[in-house]
Amino acid sequence: MADIVVVGSLNVDLTLRASRLPAPGETVRADAIEIGPGGKGCNQAIAAARLGARVRMVGWLGDDRFAEVPERALAEAGVDLAHLQRAPDTATGMAAIVVSGETGQNQIAVFPGANREVTPKQVRGAADAFRASSVLLVQLELPLETVDAALDLARESGCTTILDPSPARALPEEMLRKVDVLTPNESEASLLCGHPVTDVESAAAAGSRLCEKTGSDVLVTLGARGVVWVRATGFEHLPAPAVEAVDTTGAGDAFNGALAVALAAGEPLARALGQALRAGSDSTRRPGAAASMPTRRDLEDPDGPCGASSDACEGRAGPASRGP
Repeated sequence: MADIVVVGSLNVDLTLRASRLPAPGETVRADAIEIGPGGKGCNQAIAAARLGARVRMVGWLGDDRFAEVPERALAEAGVDLAHLQRAPDTATGMAAIVVSGETGQNQIAVFPGANREVTPKQVRGAADAFRASSVLLVQLELPLETVDAALDLARESGCTTILDPSPARALPEEMLRKVDVLTPNESEASLLCGHPVTDVESAAAAGSRLCEKTGSDVLVTLGARGVVWVRATGFEHLPAPAVEAVDTTGAGDAFNGALAVALAAGEPLARALGQALRAGSDSTRRPGAAASMPTRRDLEDPDGPCGASSDACEGRAGPASRGP
């Protein structure tokens, strides 16, 4: 069984569904409201657990009633919560999300709450979880020094490190060199490399610059257009399967969770990417973040648009194109 340690955020998502996203200064009417688990750490842990991995979660909740929402969801997915703690006199993190019924796109504002209290000491206290795992999955919704401590401990423990650099922020090159697989989206890649990413070519250029900084693989995700995989020998564009998106919230988390599962199971990166693309696309077919994470059955349904037989997401990368 694949063993993964996730160090990351845990939130409650307050989701409003409207016919379209509001423009700046505009108020639109919402047609529905939902309250559920969220936070990139929580979503990715649930994604990996639903796909059959043994997952250990490291993070903090608040000491309020909202903490029960992500805690219950993680437990139901089978995630090990031995290193999940509650921060005294602190609120649980919360995200306010507006989803467009027209396009499935979203706007999100996040209150970090207890997530900003997670310390390097807490991470080091979970050393047994790192030693028992083969992959670390971490994001940037925690303090930067805590993320750095997780990367250090993972390398000491022999874990493959996956960093989802979200939300976008500048990162020191010393930290980037500790990452085995970096998975920025367009906006994150733009910030990290210093120029806009708008298409496959600019994603390849950005990925090439980041690859020089990390010395390892860079996966620039492009939403419905798939992913640009950049390594030292060049780049490859892998398309995503075409699906009718209902809600794109959490698609990147499904991608990262599935990627971690495949790598922890010993799959080569080319095959792992195919599974990650299927998971990310499949998650957009259902509303919500954590609630939309697919199961192994969802991805193995040969008749589904993201089934294992789908040509659009086989993830068989051919010879790499030379990088820009």
